[in-house]
Amino acid sequence: MERTWRWFGRKDPITLDMLRQIGVEGIVTALHEIPNGHVWSESDVKYMKDFIESHGMKWSVVESLPVSEQIKYGGPDRDRLIANYVESLASLGRNGIRTVCYNFMPVIDWIRTDLDYRCPDGTTTLRFDWADFAYFDCRILCREGAEESYSPELMARVDALESGMTEERKARLIDTIIVKTQGFIDGNIKEGEKAPVSVFRNLLGLYAGIDRHTLRENLKYFLDSIMPVCDEYGIDMCIHPDDPPFQVLGLPRIVTCEADIDWLLDAVPDRHNGLTFCAGSLSSGRHNNVPEMAARYVDRTYFVHLRSTDVDGDGNFVEASHLAGRAHLQDLVRFYSGCSRNIPYRVDHGRCMLGDAERPYNPGYSFLGRMYALAQVMGMESMVK
Repeated sequence: MERTWRWFGRKDPITLDMLRQIGVEGIVTALHEIPNGHVWSESDVKYMKDFIESHGMKWSVVESLPVSEQIKYGGPDRDRLIANYVESLASLGRNGIRTVCYNFMPVIDWIRTDLDYRCPDGTTTLRFDWADFAYFDCRILCREGAEESYSPELMARVDALESGMTEERKARLIDTIIVKTQGFIDGNIKEGEKAPVSVFRNLLGLYAGIDRHTLRENLKYFLDSIMPVCDEYGIDMCIHPDDPPFQVLGLPRIVTCEADIDWLLDAVPDRHNGLTFCAGSLSSGRHNNVPEMAARYVDRTYFVHLRSTDVDGDGNFVEASHLAGRAHLQDLVRFYSGCSRNIPYRVDHGRCMLGDAERPYNPGYSFLGRMYALAQVMGMESMVK
């Protein structure tokens, strides 16, 4: 297993010198300053690669080369944007970068409703609560037909929230769900947007009439279009599972379970069409057995995210310690350490601890919390070798 770390470029308060000191071997990053849909030039890619290598590490994985919304919903500029994507892949390939993590989640990437959930030990972590999310959907976003997406029992909990829902709490939900977890990862809504809910409604409207079948076919169209350049340069495309792995906001999600992954790998059987095995995303769905899935898809897994979740009886989930939760990371480390291929992994979504919260880190990407998680995983590695 190759020990990597997600780094957000030269503006990241966590420096490459810091990462080298804690045992990181490879960097997971992107050209974040280039807008979605624009070409990554060969010179820009080389500059980033050389900068990382000057610090004694290598650019192991691109996360992410974003897929534009028009590619996902099949807009009129789809083919032009795919052509740009192909050119960017060629730039990566000519620089020897062979692993690209991406996702095909419409409009919104990973979703949480609380970025500062306090754990019994005093650390904080990320949490998803169905009642808070349904409140946002039905009472703030006011999506047409939203209440039909939730059970009567859950809607009763939404109604109960109303009496204590201040304007400040509403604003925090908006910021958490559609701004803070999105903007720093090439999302559609950036920090400082004055009308994020209105912008978000408009984005949802682009997917009117787009069901699971259509989104699947659009993903296949995209992959079929880029596989020739992936074959030419040996680039592995690693789709990230949907996070969380279920349908939200009336949008289809299509990488949520074994059946979805089977369809994806069968629809485009090229060996360069593969998977980012995110143990945390998959574990937040109670329908997924993470260790069994790891073994099932190992031949098409080219990148691994190590984190875990605890899920309660109502389907709410919280980011767990890397030593606990439904992902069973000890089993995964034992399994991947025994593989014949060297698979890059990174710890993901570390807790905030020992002053992390006072630093300008991106949500889920604290330094000390992730360093602690990395030490735990390195300990697991040493025990199974």
